[in-house]
Amino acid sequence: MKKYNVGILGASGAVGREMIKVLEERNFPIETLKLFASERSVGKKVEFCGKELTIELADYGAWAGLDFVLGAASNAVAKQFADDIVKSGAVFIDNSSAFRMDPDIPLVVPEINAEDARNNKKGIIANPNCSTIITLVAVNAINKLSKIKGIVASTYQATSGAGAAGPVELDEQMRAIINGADITPSVFQYQIAENLIPQIGSFLDNGYTTEEMKMQNEGRKILHNPDLKVTCTCVRVPVVRSHSISATVVTERKLTVDEVKAAIAACEGCKLYDDVENKIYPMPLVTSDQDLVFVGRIREDIVHDNAITLWCCGDQVRKGAATNAIQIAEALIEK
Repeated sequence: MKKYNVGILGASGAVGREMIKVLEERNFPIETLKLFASERSVGKKVEFCGKELTIELADYGAWAGLDFVLGAASNAVAKQFADDIVKSGAVFIDNSSAFRMDPDIPLVVPEINAEDARNNKKGIIANPNCSTIITLVAVNAINKLSKIKGIVASTYQATSGAGAAGPVELDEQMRAIINGADITPSVFQYQIAENLIPQIGSFLDNGYTTEEMKMQNEGRKILHNPDLKVTCTCVRVPVVRSHSISATVVTERKLTVDEVKAAIAACEGCKLYDDVENKIYPMPLVTSDQDLVFVGRIREDIVHDNAITLWCCGDQVRKGAATNAIQIAEALIEK
């Protein structure tokens, strides 16, 4: 099997470290792996496949000889180096939001639209928002049965979705509560321990946040459905890892619960996890540190005639970020 030279931009962050872990787990055919980050991380050592790798400086010209560069850095860093990466001959698979809505750059969830990645001409492929990925993988089987017209969703997003500092702040606040100490939030707008915060992203003129509009805007592009309508409410919850989503999916024709369950059970990337009699349903603790989206609580919606309501959970650091990017590279290799 041919092997590939891979780089990770932002290798010292939470998603970058997860990419290293997932590359090893999935036995990605790597000839060499190069790790890049800012000056403060240069020289740090990271283990990969029994070898010790040294983080190098992310800089112009650093990508020579690479086949793929996996982006796990900020929008600004992604934009800074994207052209240089492409000029070097590498495919840039970027996890930031910098290129997601560029009409010339594919936005890809491999289980849904891998062909968009294979038809890419720009040398850049964008990774969608984590909640968008998890939700669309969960409803992909429904869309194959009958075209989705709309989704009403609420996301319950783990603290690690805000970066490595999120779970640290949650832990510190829980300890403060136990010890009767004062709490001063820094990562989140308010105390997150023993609380929910119904704002992720900044508010727009329509009353929704930037995070909430991603599911509609990105969903339209991924599903090739410009008429898709999504009402979304995003909530930060005191959970360490794995996002959860409640979704009511409105379709063109009426679907039965049985046919939806059968389709989800057979759909790539999903695990049907739905046995309410035995209290079997998706939860963050069940879905963390793996790559499937668990789907359960499947039932007919009471408000809409042609709608199914479900509950899904997925690891947003893995399938919602690192693993999805690596699966895109795998789809290109298959081509």
